[in-house]
Amino acid sequence: MKTHYRHTVLLAALAVFGALHAGLGAQAPAGRGGRGGAPPPDPTRPARIELIEGTVARYKVREQLAGISFPSDAVGTTAAVTGGLVLNPDGSIDVKQSKVVVDLTGLKSDQSMRDGYVQRNTLETGKYPTLEFVPTRIVGLQMPLPSAPPAQAGFQLVGDMTLHGVTREVTWNVVATFANDGVAGRATTTLTFETFKIAKPSLARLLSVDDEIELEIEFRSRRTAL
Repeated sequence: MKTHYRHTVLLAALAVFGALHAGLGAQAPAGRGGRGGAPPPDPTRPARIELIEGTVARYKVREQLAGISFPSDAVGTTAAVTGGLVLNPDGSIDVKQSKVVVDLTGLKSDQSMRDGYVQRNTLETGKYPTLEFVPTRIVGLQMPLPSAPPAQAGFQLVGDMTLHGVTREVTWNVVATFANDGVAGRATTTLTFETFKIAKPSLARLLSVDDEIELEIEFRSRRTAL
């Protein structure tokens, strides 16, 4: 049977996958920037964008279960997302100071049985407990970075992602709202099981699984000047 695979995770972190996603335009970034209480950052200094509490990563995969006439999405979520990036005044990324890490061992869906299978047999988190993304360049974001009043921008974040022991260049599609002391938004990307040598789930009640995995990160971050 022909199968296709969708997966959505980590929006987020500032990232870029597939298509630009809106939806957070009305959400103010973390910190006082959304209320205009923080002074504008110095545009001549590098900006550190550090992920904070409230950031969530998730995957989404389309599956067809036995006994059900329509497909559904399996969605796993974790709040164990850390890191960030440092952006230079010219728009380049300080690669040595930039990384986003997602702890995959805490991924939870609406079914504990699925979670156990994914941990043991699909992601093999005993061997590969994290997803790591090192951004190397940013595309489509004008410099200097927007400030208060909060301004929204769409761009792409390109870098090296390591998952299941395999490293590939990945592009995240990002929509973010910028304020003086915070950035909030969503980053999405699409990949396949084969790209990262991940075994597709195979269970008696699981008739098919799509080839694509959607990853999403909804992020909140603190913005400071170095």
